[in-house]
Amino acid sequence: MSSIDRSQSVGGTRTYEVRTYGCQMNVHDSERLAGLLEDAGYVRAPEGSDGDADVVVFNTCAVRENADNKLYGNLGHLAPKKASRPGMQIAVGGCLAQKDRDTIVKRAPWVDVVFGTHNIGKLPVLLERARVQEEAQVEIAESLEAFPSTLPTRRESAYAAWVSISVGCNNTCTFCIVPALRGKEKDRRPGDILAEIEALVAEGVSEITLLGQNVNAYGSDIGDREAFSKLLRACGKIDGLERVRFTSPHPRDFTDDVIAAMAETPNVMPQLHMPLQSGSDTVLKAMRRSYRQERYLGIIEKVRAAIPHAAISTDIIVGFPGETEEDFEQTLHVVREARFAQAFTFQYSKRPGTPAAEMEGQIPKKVVQERYERLVALQEEISWEENKKQVGRTLELMVAEGEGRKDDTTRRLSGRAPDNRLVHFAKPEQEVRPGDVVTVEITYAAPHHLLAEGPVLDVRRTRAGDAWEKRNSEKAAKAAQPAGVMLGLPKIGVPEPLPAATSGCGCD
Repeated sequence: MSSIDRSQSVGGTRTYEVRTYGCQMNVHDSERLAGLLEDAGYVRAPEGSDGDADVVVFNTCAVRENADNKLYGNLGHLAPKKASRPGMQIAVGGCLAQKDRDTIVKRAPWVDVVFGTHNIGKLPVLLERARVQEEAQVEIAESLEAFPSTLPTRRESAYAAWVSISVGCNNTCTFCIVPALRGKEKDRRPGDILAEIEALVAEGVSEITLLGQNVNAYGSDIGDREAFSKLLRACGKIDGLERVRFTSPHPRDFTDDVIAAMAETPNVMPQLHMPLQSGSDTVLKAMRRSYRQERYLGIIEKVRAAIPHAAISTDIIVGFPGETEEDFEQTLHVVREARFAQAFTFQYSKRPGTPAAEMEGQIPKKVVQERYERLVALQEEISWEENKKQVGRTLELMVAEGEGRKDDTTRRLSGRAPDNRLVHFAKPEQEVRPGDVVTVEITYAAPHHLLAEGPVLDVRRTRAGDAWEKRNSEKAAKAAQPAGVMLGLPKIGVPEPLPAATSGCGCD
């Protein structure tokens, strides 16, 4: 998200920019921050202005070792801009703010507001208080004040939406600081979740992604061990909801009733992102992961038996403290056996405040890098082989917005298959809008995408495409208005679906 110069502000209305780092939870929280600011009268600044907004908000992540360096580097870049622009404000929220609290203002005294993961709804009030009192406001709630989904949201897509079903996590993985920052798991009532989904579908959304720190543990807070599978089946009864996804589940909570619900509910997509982290039982024990290699591969086998065309992706950490060459070979073994469509691989980095950061046996960087390169090479080979199996298949794609970086120059469009594989296809003569559905035949496979080079076999215009068209016509009408006339921004939609996993933190 970007900003405009104060001289460009329409009718004196203050502009805002939100910069987001980290996982899908942060992406969705940023939609709420944008909704709160627009509810308070701010206007989103256009793309490409690089920090020239009246309010710049950083929604931070704390799970990587250099997260704070990235934040303070960006804050330092904004310091001279703020000094030259009286009235400009900078706010820092998210996991790093929850973790570092007063440290942020000490290291960057030009920051106006620091808020945590539990009180994002206070941002407009804190900005106003900082303006009136002319001093930094630091407010960190220790527990959730209100479920974030009750807050106004400015969704980024007209056709696909995140829907949070829980916040927090009850696990104690030794490499992850998220539970300490997001708190214990708190579940939403099923009726509230379904009501939100139905409202989104009424606005034109046709794909939703159920979101949670440990999404398939849903129900532990409300005392129903089968609540997640029941929720999936309930989503299958919502008219107009074409695609249901979820991320990220934990192998510990991946039960047979969930597999059955995925297989038996037509709009639950044949896609699963399930973090592995390591294939070694010894390392999994040190990570405090409550499953072992045999259990993990058993889940993969059951999913493939029930959903033969399922695309399975994962997260893997290389170089966890104490990892031996034999341990790493066990990870490679699981990768060969599971045949993931995609793997998000991470070199272990210390998360200050986690038990793993203090463990003996920290692996030298050179060794970690060498193992990482071997893992990536193996997964690239498997991804390509698995994608080649798609050649000749006829697939329905939901047309995506902004997924194909070369689409403009190649005169092609891009979309997501039911299993979330990215497919680039030849642009048909008939108008096709993001959210519409096309049928294509796959002709070529690369490790990270597929091509449908022949003519599009069918185009189905959808309510989601209508919603996208309406949103863009409203934006065009707003842009054509003379200065000083504010029409506001539409509230429909959310971000286009991210690639299958993008957990970013490897903490699930």
